[in-house]
Amino acid sequence: MRRAGVFAVMMVLSALVWWGFDKAQVYGTDTAPIRYVRTEGVFQHIDKEAIKKTLRPLVNTGFFSADIEAIRQAVLQMPWVESVSVKRVWPDAIDIEIQERTAYVRWSENSLLTERGEKFTPPDTKQFGYLPLLNGPAGQEQKVLEIMKGIRTALADQAMDLAEFSINDRRAWKLVLTNGMEILLGRVDQLKHFQRFLKTLTLFTQEQIQAMARADLRYPNGYAVSWRSDAAAIDWKAVQKLRQQSQQAQTKAL
Repeated sequence: MRRAGVFAVMMVLSALVWWGFDKAQVYGTDTAPIRYVRTEGVFQHIDKEAIKKTLRPLVNTGFFSADIEAIRQAVLQMPWVESVSVKRVWPDAIDIEIQERTAYVRWSENSLLTERGEKFTPPDTKQFGYLPLLNGPAGQEQKVLEIMKGIRTALADQAMDLAEFSINDRRAWKLVLTNGMEILLGRVDQLKHFQRFLKTLTLFTQEQIQAMARADLRYPNGYAVSWRSDAAAIDWKAVQKLRQQSQQAQTKAL
C-alpha cells in the first residue's frame, strides 16, 4: 500500500507539471520564474563564469517558457564541453549536467583531440605542450590518431616514445621521438618499413640508438642513419658482432 501511495503522488505531481506547461503554452502566461540554475560536473578547464554569461539571456525567463534545447546547444558549443544534459526541476530550477572533454593529443597549431579523435579548439593550448603533436590532412583527425596509437604501442616495446607524428599532403609520414630522433617514412608500406626498422634496433646498444639523429626508412631494402654531431664514435665491430650473434641465434631456432 505504501509503494502504491508513492506512485500515486508521483503521478499527480507529473500531471500538475504537464498541465502547467500546457496551460502556459496555450495562454501565453508564465508566472513561475526560474530561481536556480544548477550546474553539475567535474571541471578542470571549463570556466564557470563563461557558463553563467552564456546562460543568462536563456534563463531570464519563466520556468515553463525556457527553451531547454537552446540551453543545451549553447553550453555544448563551449570548447571544453563534451556532453550536456538539461532538465527542469519543479518548481523553479534548471539542472545542467556537463561532461568535460579530456585532451589526449595536440592537433596542428591550436587544436586538441580527445582519445576518440574529436577535435576542439580552446582559447589557449600552450599548457598542453607535454602532449604528443599530430599534423595531418583536415578531416582525417581520427585516422591519423589511430595510426599514432599503433606507432606508440610499437615504440613502447623498445622503451621509446613519440613526441610528434605528421602526415603531409603527399601522404608521407614523419616521426619525432622524445629523445629527438627523426624517422622518415615515405608514402608506401610505411608500417612494414617501420616494423623492419624496429627489429634491427636489437643490433645496436642503447647508447648507439640514442646517438641516432635521423633514420630515413624510405629505401625499399634498408634505411640510412644520420648520427648526432655530439655522439661518440660508433664501434662498428661491436655492431657487427651483435649482428652475427643474432643471425646464429635465428639459425639455431630453425
